[in-house]
Amino acid sequence: MSEREPPVGPLDALRHPRYAGLRTFARLPAIESVGRADVAVLGAPFDGGASFRPGARFGPAAIREASLLLRPYNEPLDTSPFAEAQVADAGDAGPNPFDLAAAHGAVEERAAELHGAGARVLGLGGDHSTALPLLRAAAARHGTLSLLQLDAHTDTWEEYFGAKVTHGTFLKRAVEAGAVDPARSLQLGLRGPLYSADDYPEDRAMGFATVLARELDRVGVGGALDLARERLRSPVYVTVDVDVLDPAFAPGTGTPEPGGLTTRELLAIVRGLAGLELDVVAADVVEVSPPYDAGGVTAMAAAAVAYDLIGLMVRGFA
Repeated sequence: MSEREPPVGPLDALRHPRYAGLRTFARLPAIESVGRADVAVLGAPFDGGASFRPGARFGPAAIREASLLLRPYNEPLDTSPFAEAQVADAGDAGPNPFDLAAAHGAVEERAAELHGAGARVLGLGGDHSTALPLLRAAAARHGTLSLLQLDAHTDTWEEYFGAKVTHGTFLKRAVEAGAVDPARSLQLGLRGPLYSADDYPEDRAMGFATVLARELDRVGVGGALDLARERLRSPVYVTVDVDVLDPAFAPGTGTPEPGGLTTRELLAIVRGLAGLELDVVAADVVEVSPPYDAGGVTAMAAAAVAYDLIGLMVRGFA
């Protein structure tokens, strides 16, 4: 960073009211205006892979709107990410709303461009199927990834209605593509009714370690982070489906499941990664569906966790 121009940060809220101006993430500069990014925020506004409630195509815009209240200093991580690295908003990939393969291709192409230019990419979904092209692009740059998945669902089912790529199958496809190593991965927050008693055993047979949401009552955040320390190895990709949160904290999502994490627990887990000496090279926050988001609380939670993920990625440049 010392050999480059100092980063251009967000607009100063003491000079420019938060409710005014263009809606970029955290009021950061657009990547076109600064010419580069160490961390790039990329929207993936596509929900053609959703099996239940739609609306996540509007998620990136809602998360950006909710991010207006973010401030430059991240106290829990003791970092000022926008001053320590160039973070920029790369806009949205241009997905085809009628063609999943074309949509994923557009997301992967743009993410690959950003990775190729040296950026770490934070994706804003979109349904969880958009994590597949984001993972492929990150793996093409960094090699097979260790994955931390915060989610109510395993997303390792084989198919839905004959479709091999959906928001419930993306992770199995990512493993098959060599983008994710299940033996170095961890799924946290799983819960809800299943299709079969075999669902979790089959997921674990692929190599994934899991912490069910109800198991957090016993092991707590500290126990979950201990398991993350055992399982995860750099380079790490973090994928956050907001349905990992209880619907009381995140009603605006496509497949809500009662009995989930609190927002405080989710943030504590993400922030706790800072103490594990892991290199987080890419991440995503997905499944925000604004039509179901009373009061915008889901988007606010998504913006908060996205901010912490940026902080983790910036630490990788230290």
